[in-house]
This record gives sequence, structure tokens and C-alpha cells, in this order.
Amino acid sequence: MAIWTTLDPVDLSYFDTAQHSFSYDVDVPGADPDTVWADIVAPQPLPWVRALRGHYLSPEPLGVGSRREVAVLRGVMTLREHFFLWDNTIHRHSFYATEASVPLFRSFAEDYHVTALGSGSRFTWRFAFDAHRGFGPIVAAGVPLNRRLFASIIGDTQRHFDTQYPARGGVL
Repeated sequence: MAIWTTLDPVDLSYFDTAQHSFSYDVDVPGADPDTVWADIVAPQPLPWVRALRGHYLSPEPLGVGSRREVAVLRGVMTLREHFFLWDNTIHRHSFYATEASVPLFRSFAEDYHVTALGSGSRFTWRFAFDAHRGFGPIVAAGVPLNRRLFASIIGDTQRHFDTQYPARGGVL
């Protein structure tokens, strides 16, 4: 049984102040923002990402205050998440982890934002985290591993959207 560690809540400014912050863009020329957003907020979270398995703990309709649990790398670590921003009109939501099954992080958050890009879309996915007290050197040493994990997540996401919504013969 996991011993859960409580993480600190954050807000949008955290993505500019965190010890570690990463931002990735996934361009989807074959789908408009409404279509991409519908995939991202589907009842089964991000099923195309091999490194993640998650489910919502909150009933629909989902929005600010919703909760989700996500296992990373087949349960090496599990995060419980709280959505502090959810705006379907601008295709954006953000959450912070409230608890983690491994005590590496003091705080952890993600921000998803889909915008129009020519005739298609851009999905910007941001990750940010601070090390838990005493784990700074371990977290810093793990940054290359995190970069590989994030690259895998983004690669799976790009493949999903490229397969589901191939470009329609135009240029972004």
C-alpha cells in the first residue's frame, strides 16, 4: 500500500516560478481546437499515452474542482490531481497534484491549452515541479529521465493526433 505524500497547491503563476518547468507544443493541422479539446477532456484521460493510466475521481460534468488519479510508468508513481482551472470556451485546463505515492515533489502541476493555428490547432502542454525537501539533488539528477518521459508522452500524443486527424492537404 502506498504512503501518500501531500503536495502544495499552486496557481497559474507557478509555471513561471517552479524550479523545473517544461513546455511542449503538439501541432494538429488536421483538426480544429474543438475537436482536439474533445479528445483531451474525454472521460478516459489520455488513453493514447503509454506511460500514463488514469481515471477521474469526480463525476461529470468535469470542471474546476474535479479530481483525477494518474499512474505513471505502470504505477512507479501515482498522482492525485485537482483541477484549479477548467475553461471549455478557451480550451484550457490546469491542475496541481494534491498527493503523490512517492515523496519526490513538493509541488507538481500541468497546464493544457489548445489554440487555433491556421486551419488546425496547437496543443501546448506544460509541466512544472519543485522537489520535496531533501530530494532536490535526486530530482535534479532525474531531469534527463523526466525529459525522456515527457518526450515519450508528447510523442504518443503527436502520433495519436496525426493518426486520428491527418492533415487535410493544407499548410498551417
